[in-house]
Amino acid sequence: MATLKGTKIIVVGGSCGIGFGVAKAAPESGAEVVISGRSGEKLQAAEKALAGAGRVTGIAADMTDEADVLSLFEKTGAFDHLVATAGTPPPNYAIGETDMDFVRGFIDSKLTGAVMLAKHAVRTLKPGGSMTFTSGINKDRPPVPGGSVVSAVAGSFSYFARALALELAPTRVNVVSPGWVDTQMWDEIVGEAKAGFFAQMAPRLPAGRIATPADVAPAYLYLMQSAFTTGETLHIDGGQRLV
Repeated sequence: MATLKGTKIIVVGGSCGIGFGVAKAAPESGAEVVISGRSGEKLQAAEKALAGAGRVTGIAADMTDEADVLSLFEKTGAFDHLVATAGTPPPNYAIGETDMDFVRGFIDSKLTGAVMLAKHAVRTLKPGGSMTFTSGINKDRPPVPGGSVVSAVAGSFSYFARALALELAPTRVNVVSPGWVDTQMWDEIVGEAKAGFFAQMAPRLPAGRIATPADVAPAYLYLMQSAFTTGETLHIDGGQRLV
């Protein structure tokens, strides 16, 4: 198992949610962390909250904007690991009512954004480094109706990582697939109904509860450190795929 001590990690989406959990956990292993997100205000708040965790720097960048992505890697310089957790609320339209502008925006924020990150990361990613992307439970348990687009996008990451793992070898490329995680994203998706959704789902899960970012963050650290793991999708869903 490789060590993260002395490494530099970029966490895209690190100002909140799962990315924040990774940014909080990584310095405990001796890593320097660069967090990135669209909102400068959220980045400042995250930097302040992480001030005691270790070396954490924020760089504002929109992963749907190629100039921003290029600037992120230029400002960061040589680095060891890329973690991408950024995302937006998914479309939930029945297929016959699909808003195509919304769908294009969602695909840009997730899949196209991941492609742009990989395109520009390879220029300064050190040999022996890794990229870790994020999919999710919707590829395995798509909501009905309205889950077709998010399921297709989430599912595509496993194949994206497998192909990149071959193309970029020996750079390692993997995916973390979380189940439901208690993050701000849920507040945006369902608002005050979140507590009811969680109360219904938690007892169904073999794990018996809904995950927190701290539950999921170790999966990203494992994939960064596991020098013999590449092209894999690691499911951290509390058994949600089984129910």
